[in-house]
Amino acid sequence: MSALSFLKGAIFADEYASKKGLLQSLDPRVKTVTFLFFIIQILLTKNLFILLCLYALCLLLTLFSRINVGFFLKRTWIFIPLFSLLIAIPALFNIVTPGEPLITFTIAGLKLSITRQGLFGAALFMMRVTTSVSFAVLLSLTTRHFELLKVLRVFGIPQVFVMTLGICYRYIYLFVEIVENTYLAIKSRVGTTVHYTRGQHIVAWNIASLWNRSYQLNEAVYQAMLSRGYRGEPVLGDDFKIMAKDGLWLSFVITLSAALAYVQYYLLV
Repeated sequence: MSALSFLKGAIFADEYASKKGLLQSLDPRVKTVTFLFFIIQILLTKNLFILLCLYALCLLLTLFSRINVGFFLKRTWIFIPLFSLLIAIPALFNIVTPGEPLITFTIAGLKLSITRQGLFGAALFMMRVTTSVSFAVLLSLTTRHFELLKVLRVFGIPQVFVMTLGICYRYIYLFVEIVENTYLAIKSRVGTTVHYTRGQHIVAWNIASLWNRSYQLNEAVYQAMLSRGYRGEPVLGDDFKIMAKDGLWLSFVITLSAALAYVQYYLLV
């Protein structure tokens, strides 16, 4: 139950996109381009100081966009960064990354060392992943999902791909509700303890039932879309307009990126 609640809270946070914050007021096209520029710069950066500056900028943008910092950190530090940490841990040791030893110890007769090069590489990898995920999450929190889909179409992403993303986003909440209600129904009828054979039958029956309901819903929704004029391309009423503040934001991003590149390649060599 807590997992379902977390999933719903993580995906459906459109209230933040409706607030009057800094990023919410920008044109979605300009905002998406600048965030992609940030992510590319993060992936190309080989300096921890630059990554820390970009991460600090991300947190400042979070505050200026009126997003709860605790809410934001939970969605950026859970799952992907923690999973990346497990990947980065082996790189700490001399058997993977040879170099200058910092700490040496013995485990089951095997002498291991944490090297300075390994520690730097693991820290760089973790900061890249965390900062990239933070910018991606911030973009999704400050932009309505249909605006992001429209931006994808503006940038030439195939219509089938965008349509599939839109349908998945809209109906994942419905299926989460179905799973939650099914769990409550089973719990209210058979309790929390059930023989594994009986449990397998219950799960199999519910999977078949959910598949059948999904198929019927798919056909009903498609017919409803056709009856309302759908011809393969969704029509959105909101038109994007580039304002003066979008130009100022774009100028700020270009200037900041140039300054960070200068610091990295000329002052921190």
